[in-house]
Amino acid sequence: MLGRRFISFLRRTPSASGNMVAEDGKAKTWGRRIVSGTLICLTGGVALSALDDLSIYHSCSSKALERASKNKPIIDAIGEPIVRGPWYNASLAVAHQRQSVSCTFPVSGPQGTGIFQLKAVRNGEDKWSSFLRASDWEILIMEALVHVPGNEEKQQTFRIKVSDDLPPPASNACTDCIPQESSGNVDKK
Repeated sequence: MLGRRFISFLRRTPSASGNMVAEDGKAKTWGRRIVSGTLICLTGGVALSALDDLSIYHSCSSKALERASKNKPIIDAIGEPIVRGPWYNASLAVAHQRQSVSCTFPVSGPQGTGIFQLKAVRNGEDKWSSFLRASDWEILIMEALVHVPGNEEKQQTFRIKVSDDLPPPASNACTDCIPQESSGNVDKK
């Protein structure tokens, strides 16, 4: 009991130092507010970045699914409809100030599953409001790694390169060019 009274006596502060405790309490309050505000801003920035990445993933994968639904080898391999897998199994790498993207995501169909891999660039300008609307992406390279399970035979895995299915440009012979002779004579004047 004597020990409790002694500790209680030591904890009391004289009235002169009461102002110092109040000022110290205000400083702690402002410090806590600054730290809280900083943490809220950081969390908000990370959340906006994650939402922007999710928007990029959704835009690119939708474009890839649209292109794959027109590709006969992919439709023959995994069937229709082709369904996008969960976003948390996807991988997204954004570069060049969010102007180019490399994306890998799972897909499935009635006959099999697969993984789509693509590289795309953003069409148009990158403005501060770009995360508010879907961007238009141009797919440069796309390929599918498709797994088709077989009945009692060996399971099959295919790599299918997806292109625009546009015919290659016709090559025309150059008729305006003048053939140059490859003689070793140099004209000296």
